[in-house]
Amino acid sequence: MSDSDIVKDFLIESYENLDRLDRDLVGLEKNPQDRDALAGVFRTIHTIKGTCGFLGFGKLEKVAHVGENLLTRLRDGQLRLNQELTTALLAMVDAVRQMLGSIEVSGAEGERDDTKLIATLTRLQQPSEPPAKSQSASVPEITIEAAAPPASIGDILMQQAGVTPAEILRAAKTQKEGDPRRLGEILVEQGAVKPADIVDALRAQSSRTHAGASDSSIRVDVGLLDKVMNLVGELVLARNQVLQFANRAKDTGFLAASQRLNLITTELQAGVMKTRMQPIGNVWGQFPRTVRDVALACGKEVGIEMEGKETELDKTIIEAIKDPLTHLVRNSVDHGIELPEARVKAGKDRAGRLILRAFHEGGQVNIEISDDGAGLNVERIRKKAVERALITAEQAARMPEREILNLIFLPGFSTAEKITNVSGRGVGMDVVKTNVEKIGGTVDVQSTLGGGTTVRVKIPLTLAIIPALVVTCGGDRYAIPQISLLELVRLKADQVSKGIELVHGTPVYRLRGRLLPLVYLSRELKLNEAAQSTAKSDGAVNIVVVQADERRFGLIVDQINDTEEIVVKPLRKQLKAVKTFAGSSIMGDGKVALILDVLGLAQRAGVVSETRDRSMAEKIVELVATVEEKQTFLLFAGPGDSRMAIPLSTLARLEEFPVAQVEMSGSQWVTQYRGQILPLVRLNVVMEERRNKLRARQAPPALHSGPIQVLVLNHDGRSFGLVVERILDIVEDRADVRSAATRSAVLYSVVIGDRVTELLDVPAILRSVDVSNVRPGPAPRVAEAAN
Repeated sequence: MSDSDIVKDFLIESYENLDRLDRDLVGLEKNPQDRDALAGVFRTIHTIKGTCGFLGFGKLEKVAHVGENLLTRLRDGQLRLNQELTTALLAMVDAVRQMLGSIEVSGAEGERDDTKLIATLTRLQQPSEPPAKSQSASVPEITIEAAAPPASIGDILMQQAGVTPAEILRAAKTQKEGDPRRLGEILVEQGAVKPADIVDALRAQSSRTHAGASDSSIRVDVGLLDKVMNLVGELVLARNQVLQFANRAKDTGFLAASQRLNLITTELQAGVMKTRMQPIGNVWGQFPRTVRDVALACGKEVGIEMEGKETELDKTIIEAIKDPLTHLVRNSVDHGIELPEARVKAGKDRAGRLILRAFHEGGQVNIEISDDGAGLNVERIRKKAVERALITAEQAARMPEREILNLIFLPGFSTAEKITNVSGRGVGMDVVKTNVEKIGGTVDVQSTLGGGTTVRVKIPLTLAIIPALVVTCGGDRYAIPQISLLELVRLKADQVSKGIELVHGTPVYRLRGRLLPLVYLSRELKLNEAAQSTAKSDGAVNIVVVQADERRFGLIVDQINDTEEIVVKPLRKQLKAVKTFAGSSIMGDGKVALILDVLGLAQRAGVVSETRDRSMAEKIVELVATVEEKQTFLLFAGPGDSRMAIPLSTLARLEEFPVAQVEMSGSQWVTQYRGQILPLVRLNVVMEERRNKLRARQAPPALHSGPIQVLVLNHDGRSFGLVVERILDIVEDRADVRSAATRSAVLYSVVIGDRVTELLDVPAILRSVDVSNVRPGPAPRVAEAAN
């Protein structure tokens, strides 16, 4: 191995160790008694010092050596870790990291002066007061070799040196508590083994440990991994071309081979994509240090909790979100969480909580940064936005709370009273939003005044190969990322004039009661009119319903082709400024298709801004329309376990009568009800065939049956009871999906609560039942029925 390879391996290993040092030191500050963590920190610094001395990096060795001396005092119990010691050790870690960066760039440690840092670390090695003897005596010495379990050494000695288990047991019994000798030393003193055997056993143990770690993983250069990923992307394109040709060919053998190629390519793509996946904990590892430093600078006490650190993301995505997440974390500590005195006054704990969550949902990764701080003041944000002329006063008055909160992502916006070295300049949150949207993600904020703030970031798993819907417009093909796609709507030629309306000059389509703004892709891209007219010869309209910035709109295209996996190719730098396109891809026939940037297209068409301006008015209109259209229904079980309903407005009361109270009046069931004779109409009789009705109607109720459930209904100023099987529920629904009735006494079938329900025709039921020989009393008064 060459010297350059040795230095490269040293840098990679040292960077990983330093990241772990940040986490371990912050954790040790909270729990100084964690001896295992302290031993791990000591071993890490010891390794870096030894290797850099071997490679001739004197400055780096000097800083690491004085840090190791301080850690030795901590390890031996002569010092106790506190905030001052932790800050000094973290400063040493930063100095080592900066020197490593200089070595990586130039091969040398750089022109640094670490005299002050070394003096500080040396001064801190002297204890402020001598530790108690009992304390120093109770803390066992931790050495590098102590990390290896004695039993493993014993196993190796039994295998290689012929030591018997009895000799191992006798040596272990000899080693009493506080005995500084190691198991190997005792065995040598007892004559069981030679010193050379101990050395061979330690070497064997070390090789086994390293072999176990190397067998499970290897280091791969990122450049090589990216190259393999690009080749897999080209293979996917070739696969698409072969499949397209195979579908037109009639050769069954070629078709089978193409399907096999498709299967192998898909599995290979999944495998290579998995090699690029990294847990988000790799990014989160630096946040405990970040939170500690910012909280210390602001005079706050903040604890951090992390959930879902194992959630995996593509390496490209990991690199893209590192800076935005760091800014959000710093912002939460600086702006979100109050000072300890203010928290105590508000009835909270002195120490604030910052919670990071990550989880997969719907093909995306959701990241939440939550704090239990003071929350965002909506009115203050609204006022600041108007003062800075970011929005007009009229817009601010109409905007809902959620959109007001998201104004913090506008460039130049800040509500900070003063500028600090952490934040307050109005630069950062807009960059966060821009960087997240560049990788196809979205960012949103929710806050409760006095209760805290949550920022939600949604991002795709990977960027290299994505599923997309391919559409045609103006003779050219375009790809719409499936992550932005909601549904597809096709209007036939005779439906276009009725389906598409104009509201304030903007075309809209009423989709399930909501107005959907429409954007003609051909107009936004200024495509060839001749090509458009040829593509739309049938007069139908294809609407692709997409979502941008949490808002829906319809994209009108000429043709909808199919969904397929496409390889994303970045645009050249000359086209980077064009917001309409997010990239390009090579299709199965070898031609290029541009990938649409849905958010950029919405901004260009003015859909997002217009929708924001009118959002509050539309919500009010929708709410009024919903209230007007909805009805309340009583649901009950009908004959044959069917689901039936009646409008609740026709119901006077729900009653339950014992069978003994039911009498026969001719062929009609009746009962005495509030000083009146109430006819009882049996639903199962009404819906039976005519030849069975008379026999069923004349049958008295079985005495052994339980009480009967009756709906007391009002119609034409009179009341009667409808006997039903079982009452289910009372629901509110529009019931706008209807179909014709399939049997008598049913008005029509409707969808209520997402289930098909038969709506009863109350007048038809009365007409089908002979109640002329019964004189029912008047309907109960409203006040009486409510009792």
